[in-house]
Amino acid sequence: MTRQLGTAILALAAIGAASPALAQEPLTVAYFREWPMPFQFAKVQGGYDEALGVPVNWVAFDSGTAMSAAMAAGDVQIAVSQGVLPFIAATSAGQDLKIIDIAASYADNENCVVAAGLEIDKESASELEGKRVAVQMGTGAQYTFLQLMGYLKVDTSTMSIVDMAPAEGAAALSQGNVDMACGWGGALARMREFGNVLLTGAEKEAIGILSFDLITTTGDFAAGQPRLLADFVAVTAQANAAWNAGDRRDEMLSVIARDAGMETAVAGDTIDDFVFLSVDQLLSDAWLGGRVGTYLDGAAEFFRENGTVPEILPSYAALIDTGPLADVAGR
Repeated sequence: MTRQLGTAILALAAIGAASPALAQEPLTVAYFREWPMPFQFAKVQGGYDEALGVPVNWVAFDSGTAMSAAMAAGDVQIAVSQGVLPFIAATSAGQDLKIIDIAASYADNENCVVAAGLEIDKESASELEGKRVAVQMGTGAQYTFLQLMGYLKVDTSTMSIVDMAPAEGAAALSQGNVDMACGWGGALARMREFGNVLLTGAEKEAIGILSFDLITTTGDFAAGQPRLLADFVAVTAQANAAWNAGDRRDEMLSVIARDAGMETAVAGDTIDDFVFLSVDQLLSDAWLGGRVGTYLDGAAEFFRENGTVPEILPSYAALIDTGPLADVAGR
C-alpha cells in the first residue's frame, strides 16, 4: 500500500473510533468489472473496512440501471461509477439518489466503433443510416451514441438499434452481426480491434460530449450517515492521489487489474484514458460546484427529447451533495 494511502487510512480509522459508532451492519457498494480504478487498490487492501469501521461488501454490476434498482431495493448503499443516464432516469422516476463524488472523467473510454470493413469515418457518417448498431440502453454509451449521431447529422430513426451490453456488442461486432457498437472499458478496447471511432475523446470534448461517472448514494443514507460517506470519499480521494503520483504504478496496477478481471496491460491502457480529479477540482465550479448540475440538466433535456426519459426534473443540481467532499477538504 502506498505511504500516502496508508497514512490516510490510519487517520480516518482514528476519526471513526472517536465518532459515534455505526451499527456493525455491512455496507454494500456497487461497482463495475472491467472498469479499473484506483479505489480498487484500497478495496483489495481492506482500506475501506479499516477507515469506515464496518465490513464493506463489494458487488459487481453490469449497468448503472441495475445499480439504481439495487439501491431502490435497499440492497446497495453506495454506487461507484454510476453513469449519468441511469442516474437521471432513476431520479426522474422519483428515486431519491444523491451525487457525492465523481468517479472518473473518461472522454476516450466511452465511444462508438464502426466496423473496419465499412470504411466509414466522420466525413462519411451519413452512410451509417440503415445500419445495425449495438448499444446498451439506459447507459452513458447510449447518450454518447445519440450525441455523436446528432452532431454528425445521422438519422437514428433509420438505424436498427439492438440493446446489448458492451461485451455482447463487442462480440457482435467481431462476428459481423452489427455494423457499429458502442461501449466502454475492456469491451471498447475489444471493439477497437475490429473498427474505428468516429471522433476521438478530444474531439468529443471540444463539441461538448463529456463522459464521466458518478458516485451516488440514497437520500436516506446521505442524511443518516454523512461521516461514513465522508470517510468513504476520503479513502477514494487518497487512492486517486496515490495513483496520480505515479511512483507506485506497477504495484497498484497489478492489484487493480486482478480485481477488475483484466490482463494487466489492458487494464493499464484502459485506466490511462481516465482522469481522477482531486478534491479541490471536484468542489470547483468546473465540476460539482457548478458545471455538473448544468450538464445534467442539459443531458436530461436531451434524453427527454429523444424519448429515453419520459419526464424530467426541473433541475438536478439539488441532487448534488458536496457535504462529504467538503468535510474531507476541511480535514
